[in-house]
Amino acid sequence: MTDAIELRGLVKTYGPLRALDGLDLTLPYGQVVGLLGENGSGKTTLLKVLAGVLADYSGEVRIAGHAPGPESKSRVSYLPDVSFLPDGARVRSCIELYDDCFEAFDPERARDLIGFFGLDASMRLKEMSKGMREKVQIALAMARDARVFLLDEPISGVDPAARDVILQGVLRNLSADSLLLVSTHLIHDLEPILDSVVLMRRGRVALAGQVDDLRAEHGVSIDRLFREVYR
Repeated sequence: MTDAIELRGLVKTYGPLRALDGLDLTLPYGQVVGLLGENGSGKTTLLKVLAGVLADYSGEVRIAGHAPGPESKSRVSYLPDVSFLPDGARVRSCIELYDDCFEAFDPERARDLIGFFGLDASMRLKEMSKGMREKVQIALAMARDARVFLLDEPISGVDPAARDVILQGVLRNLSADSLLLVSTHLIHDLEPILDSVVLMRRGRVALAGQVDDLRAEHGVSIDRLFREVYR
C-alpha cells in the first residue's frame, strides 16, 4: 500500500514569500496526525495544495496515490478554515447539496453526526452560532467515504465544553485505514487523539514523529514541546 501523503521538494510562493520551502514529508494511512506551527508557518497552504485548491506549486505531491486533482478529490475530504456554506441554507439542504456534489458521500452518516452534535436539521445556518456552524461543516466533511481527511482548525470557533464532543464526532466513523490530518493551535485539546505530529516552521518541517516517541524523548507533553520549539 502506498503512503497516504508523499511530498518531495514542495515549494509554493506568494510573490517573494516562500510559504512552502522545499517541504519533504511522508505520512502513512491509519493515523491521526496533528499539523502544528505558528501563524504563517505554511499549514493552511499545505492543506490547500493537498486538497487540490492550489495548483501553482513546484515539487512532487502525491495524496491517496495521486497527484492533487480530479482523481485525488474523490478520495480526499477537505474542511477549510473558513465557512463555505450559504447563510440561508437549512442543514438538511446542505446534506442534499453534498450528496449531489460528491459521489462518495453518505447522507445517513451526515445525519447521524448532526444528531450526535445535538443539532436540528431543519435549522438555517444564519440562525446558528459559529460553533454550531462548524459542527455542521465537520459533519459534512466526515460523512464522505474518503481515504484522507484534511481538517483546518476544526475546533477553533468552539467553546471548550463542546470540543470533546466534536472530537468524538470526528472519530465516530473514521476507518482504521484512513489518514486524518488536523491543523490546530489547540494542542492540549487534540493531544489525546493524536498518533503523530508534524511541526512546521517557515514552510518546512521543524520536527515530526510519533507522539509517544516524542514524549519519551523530550520528557514533556506535545503541548509543552510545541511551546519550547516556538518560544
